[in-house]
Amino acid sequence: MKIMEIEIFAIHLPLREPFIISYATYDYMPSIIVKLTTDTGHIGYGEAVADEHVTGESWESTYAVLKNTLAPKLIGMDPAQMEKIHELMDSEIYGVPSAKAAIDIACYDAVGKALGVPVYDLLGGRYHKEFPITHVLSIGTPAHMAEEAEQRIKEGYRSLKMKVGTDVWEDVKRIQAVRERVGESIAIRIDVNQGWVNSSTTLQALTKLEACSLDWLEQPVKADDIDAMVEIKSKTSVPVMIDEGLRGIREMREIIAKRAADKVNIKLMKCGGIYPAMKLAHMAEMAGIECQVGSMVESSVGSAAGFHVAFSKKIMTSVELTGPLKFSEDIGNLAYDVPFIRLTENPGLGVEVDEAVLTKLTVFSERVAG
Repeated sequence: MKIMEIEIFAIHLPLREPFIISYATYDYMPSIIVKLTTDTGHIGYGEAVADEHVTGESWESTYAVLKNTLAPKLIGMDPAQMEKIHELMDSEIYGVPSAKAAIDIACYDAVGKALGVPVYDLLGGRYHKEFPITHVLSIGTPAHMAEEAEQRIKEGYRSLKMKVGTDVWEDVKRIQAVRERVGESIAIRIDVNQGWVNSSTTLQALTKLEACSLDWLEQPVKADDIDAMVEIKSKTSVPVMIDEGLRGIREMREIIAKRAADKVNIKLMKCGGIYPAMKLAHMAEMAGIECQVGSMVESSVGSAAGFHVAFSKKIMTSVELTGPLKFSEDIGNLAYDVPFIRLTENPGLGVEVDEAVLTKLTVFSERVAG
């Protein structure tokens, strides 16, 4: 089986409501969809959702890298040879993990379809039957976030992830308001997206939040400040998770060596796709660090890819892939059974892409063939 054609679509995914985190507000999500066709007629879809603040990639740069650098070199390659494909991509360009993830995911989708098996069967088989879904609360006033939290609990959610990080003392009020509104039985996870900057500010905030029974605290400090995470972890009983501070193998080695986190958030867009994500999961497993598969707010395509990784590994204890639930229109049909996600046994990613919707949401596109 060989790759014969790669089509690249730059799209805008419409959000039901603005998505607000510490460093940006999104009215829609810019995404790149890759459609890979083989000489056997099998089609695989992949996705890249870039984030300038996390991987240094933009929507425009990712499209250009795929069009001019990666896609032309991959024509004629066997999509099942993932080690060779990643070696080739890494030799052509340093970094750009979101662009590489789009190719990686499309290859897995095509190979799964060719073999008639789900992607998780290519990764060792399905371990988990289901995962609970966490609702993500965008940054808002304490009253608004508490009101939304109460509504989501009524809809069946049993865990909440709060986006904070704009002002530490206002964040404390937000967290306290949500905990007071939903009671003690609901899991609350705090994602600061680097917004509390340093360890001293973070520890002061945690002192005021001792009564809030937090499930965990995610990336309170700057991504590259692993030593600050070490200090925070050593001085609080609240479990800490590294997200932006983990991109690839180099960071994972440092996190393990310094015992810098209780959990790590593995994202396909940060590490380069399914294949490198599994390598990170194996490293974490050997070190006894729990893993989560997180989201850059991808469509059904990228979200399904993350779920296949999560469902295949015992060390994966949580998922936060809720992009499709946030879109008013999606290119795929990944099905949630809120508050759970359960994957089907359909081959590949198990997602059907609606070509009409893809065309509708496309801003510009390109076809690369041999």
